[in-house]
Amino acid sequence: MLNKARIAVLVSGGGTNLEALLNAQEAGALPHGEIVLVLSSNPEAYALERAKRRGVPAIPLSRKQLGQEPFEAALMEALTQYRVDLVVLAGFLSILSLDFVRRWPDRIVNVHPSLIPAFCGKGYYGLKVHEAALRRGVRVTGATVHLVNEIPDGGRILLQKAVDILPGDTPETLQRRVMEQAEWVLLPQAAEQLAAHIATEKEDHL
Repeated sequence: MLNKARIAVLVSGGGTNLEALLNAQEAGALPHGEIVLVLSSNPEAYALERAKRRGVPAIPLSRKQLGQEPFEAALMEALTQYRVDLVVLAGFLSILSLDFVRRWPDRIVNVHPSLIPAFCGKGYYGLKVHEAALRRGVRVTGATVHLVNEIPDGGRILLQKAVDILPGDTPETLQRRVMEQAEWVLLPQAAEQLAAHIATEKEDHL
């Protein structure tokens, strides 16, 4: 029997990227991975509800209430408890510390709604990215899935997909198109790539 990679998904908002991952798993497009845990830095995040509906354990951890160090300690405890191999950031708006990231080398992956190195780094998240792209007047944007290191949006790029900007686009319409055409496609693909690598490693250690 395949020794699957155990995946935790970290969220902060509505959870549309989480839904894409769960749908991929259900459709058999994540054969080497299993989503075993969802954690939210925002206790009000609708993503928690999405996880519960699909039978996935969902834990709220308020970074604002706890503060960075206790938040990361609680996060680490949960990841250890659920024996997590791979961490997927799916609309997760908290920056993880250097100390935390170093404990998970090449095991944390993030999706960013632009073609890195454009419109990325500290301060570029959510609608702000699309507002910046429209303000600059670029014709093409997209999404990038990358490994996470100590630099915001600075880790090794795994996958990218371009999305056209159309006349009359608003930040909201552009955000939706980038999600549908790029983010929801790339994130499950990247999760499966990494999960396959981890599953092979686990088999080798048996």
